[in-house]
Amino acid sequence: MTADATPKSKSKTNPGNFFEDFFLDQEIVHATPRTVTEGDQSLYVALYGSRFAMHCSAEFAIDVGFEDMPLDDLLVFHMVFGKSVPDISLNAVANLGYAECVFGAPVYAGDTLRATSRVIGLKENSNRKSGIVWVRTTGFNQDDETVVEFVRWVMVRKRDASGADDGPEPATVPSLADVVPTADLIIPDDLDVDDYDIELAGQDDLWEDYHAGERIDHGSGMTVEEAEHQMATRMYQNTARVHFDQVLASAGPMGRRLVYGGHIISMARALSFNGLANAFRIAAINGGAHTNPVFAGDTIRAWTEVLDRMEVPDRSDIGALRLRTVAVKNEDCADFPDKDESGVYPKSVVLDLDYTVLMPRRAA
Repeated sequence: MTADATPKSKSKTNPGNFFEDFFLDQEIVHATPRTVTEGDQSLYVALYGSRFAMHCSAEFAIDVGFEDMPLDDLLVFHMVFGKSVPDISLNAVANLGYAECVFGAPVYAGDTLRATSRVIGLKENSNRKSGIVWVRTTGFNQDDETVVEFVRWVMVRKRDASGADDGPEPATVPSLADVVPTADLIIPDDLDVDDYDIELAGQDDLWEDYHAGERIDHGSGMTVEEAEHQMATRMYQNTARVHFDQVLASAGPMGRRLVYGGHIISMARALSFNGLANAFRIAAINGGAHTNPVFAGDTIRAWTEVLDRMEVPDRSDIGALRLRTVAVKNEDCADFPDKDESGVYPKSVVLDLDYTVLMPRRAA
């Protein structure tokens, strides 16, 4: 090689994985461990206005057995989710759904989170320009304790937009549980709600006061601001191009940057405080779908249906509620807008989330 010759080398930048890059049982270690701080929790409250006492008051949390004020469960979910994005969904068309999500050890300021994923399903789309990838992602703290584990599936572009390259054969679609059993819910070891203060929590309705089939209109609305949804998504270190790159979005079918679906989940959860103030911990996400896109300027409202009231094994002081929260854009929820008899959602419905919460029971 002559002195002025330029050696060939591969690009040092990461273009993200395309559908063709995934294979079954692929194990992926995600980069950038994150030490979380009280500032992260404060910013989360500032972005969504969440008022659940457990995540606002260290004294309240300690009184019921936590070491300190735990980070909001969804903040932990978003941070672990965000770690997976550069490897799983940087080239996503859309994130499609969630299942089998279980929250584990509480996360406190000072803990360091990291994440890994395993590919559990692959299916090429009929247009041969994209495919669906299912992954099971696990978040750990510095002590290798699981803080959250979930399955999600995402539609990912193919590298060859012509669709000439074949996808994996045969397609593999994983079988997923409809609901996380109460026996699989992880209850913090020292949780003791004898000193749970319903006045400070903001509502006197407890587990016994909710009934399957009951519907709650949470009343208030929140308008999605461009700066806030992008700040939130950056806080989670979610780098998906569809949320940030307007040039890329302009060339797509919607023409605008898409709001991260997790941002809508957190908005709906914050709105649900009005009616579910004592749902102090999300224990599981059983399933969920982002049914229509959300853009800056849309106003989100939410309503919740109680699907089931369940006893927690070996606990008489707390119970579990299986809830279905539906988020709606630019429409009132007084009439509980929902899918029709054939399962088709109106354009106003943007989120259908099935999840399980823990709630104190009345003393015997």
